[in-house]
Amino acid sequence: MLSDSPTMSAFNSTIPGLVWAYHFKPGHGACTALPIEATRNDLPEDEGFLWLHLSLADMRVAGFLENYPGLNSQAVAALTTHDTHAAITLDDQHVYGTLVDFQRDFDHDTKDIGWLHFLVSERVIITTRLQPLRSVDRVRSAIEKNAARYKQPIDLFETLVAEFQRGLIGLVMEFTEELNLIEDYVYENAPRDERRRLAPVRRTVVRLHRHLRTILTLMRRAAAADDEDMPMGFDDVASRLIGRLEAVDHDVYALQERARLLHEEIDSKLSSETNRHLYILSIMTAFLLPPSLVTGFFGMNTSSLPFSQGVHGTMFALGFMVLSVAIAWWLLRRTGIF
Repeated sequence: MLSDSPTMSAFNSTIPGLVWAYHFKPGHGACTALPIEATRNDLPEDEGFLWLHLSLADMRVAGFLENYPGLNSQAVAALTTHDTHAAITLDDQHVYGTLVDFQRDFDHDTKDIGWLHFLVSERVIITTRLQPLRSVDRVRSAIEKNAARYKQPIDLFETLVAEFQRGLIGLVMEFTEELNLIEDYVYENAPRDERRRLAPVRRTVVRLHRHLRTILTLMRRAAAADDEDMPMGFDDVASRLIGRLEAVDHDVYALQERARLLHEEIDSKLSSETNRHLYILSIMTAFLLPPSLVTGFFGMNTSSLPFSQGVHGTMFALGFMVLSVAIAWWLLRRTGIF
């Protein structure tokens, strides 16, 4: 029977890894959320566009996307890859690739890096991820509040990147406050070793700056591609996003440089403190070396040792020790060491 064929079975089964799906209707100013148990047959094919958000934790997602109409093998590979580097590709009115984002825990945001895979065409935007991501959740909240602002899939793509940029701004402000506190401790009269506290800030900022520079380069390259490869409206969206990302990139770079200079200042102060301790130890050694020589000489078990006879030999030896310290002090003062 026809209903028992593999193709029909696949279309009637639930969409694997579906986190949510929204159908945006043109001219209505609203969108419809599809149920989590939606099947391939439930996906609307009329006017408007669709946003599918899938979890790569479900191993069946790759098979579902391979049978999704309009997706070539390169787009499917981009949506299902586990590579951890950014990528943006334009091909036949499609834009797809991987963007960096921040992971989200059950009840709070984190500073851990996550990866969002995406595809944007004229009628659909598909996003996939392995862990929950901050920007995607925020875009979903924005849709629930005002879905009328999204006229086409490229608008959702722009909002996703813009939310990542807003997240970066918040992180820059948070790290700026953290560096302010570290800086106050560093420039105190009794500085503390704040390298352990500074290290995670530097590590996160360096990683963010590296990924942000990569995304900027990819976005500029995509904006310079041939017009026939671009989805409708991508050129204007790319220009706006490049401006946004360049602004936050300047802030991230300034934060990175400030953290580096602060680390150098901490190293300099600790090095100065170590040198001061070594100087004190050197002075003490210079004072104690002559008396040690005197005690070593009089401690020899040899014949005819001076002051070995009589009752005042110890006092004479002690006098020589004091005299040797005085001579050492005079020499250090004369040479300008002390």
